[in-house]
Amino acid sequence: MPGELHYTHHMGWLRAAVLGANDGLISTSSLVVGVVAAQATREAVLVAAVAGLVAGSLSMAAGEYVSVSSQADSEAADLERERRELLETPDAERDELIDIYIRRGLTAATAADVADQLTAHDALGAHARDELGMHEVTRARPLQAALSSAGAFAIGATPPLLLAALVPLATLPAVIGTSTLALLALLGASAARLGGARPGRGTLRVTFWGGVAMAVTALVGRLFGTVA
Repeated sequence: MPGELHYTHHMGWLRAAVLGANDGLISTSSLVVGVVAAQATREAVLVAAVAGLVAGSLSMAAGEYVSVSSQADSEAADLERERRELLETPDAERDELIDIYIRRGLTAATAADVADQLTAHDALGAHARDELGMHEVTRARPLQAALSSAGAFAIGATPPLLLAALVPLATLPAVIGTSTLALLALLGASAARLGGARPGRGTLRVTFWGGVAMAVTALVGRLFGTVA
């Protein structure tokens, strides 16, 4: 139906946003727990949390932009090659489309008719979609991915940062650990639902690894920290 929204329509931003939020929540919570375990002062904990938020957001943005830009460059190169081949060898390109449609179950006559009509309408678009597997909802968008990742990381890092500023240091590790696991469970379930998957597996996966990250970081802080 026109205007119908499928789960794949979320793919352009969902992956980057979920990755950013998970990373922001887990890394900042782990950082705070580790610094507290090292017997640090409130000021040191807050500096570490703020630095982690800023550095993590910028790192996520840069990483997503670079990686998705590489994908966009590859897509552009493939499209340029197809454009050139359509000009130089149009008959061979038509045969490629016919072969593709025959393999998908059309008769040779119908496949030829479909190839001719789609070529007349938008030859490059037909080859991009059916030969290269490029679709509008899955096209690489570097800036969108970078902004989604940076914003999501900052949002994910905000709860542990606020807790680090408000909760007494003696109870901070327990409060952050509990709240982070609860938020990770909620985030994992929400991401699974947005993607059309069952929430149970996604929730268990993200909470397990979040707990492991915080436990290991707390252990490192306790082993290598010093009392001021």
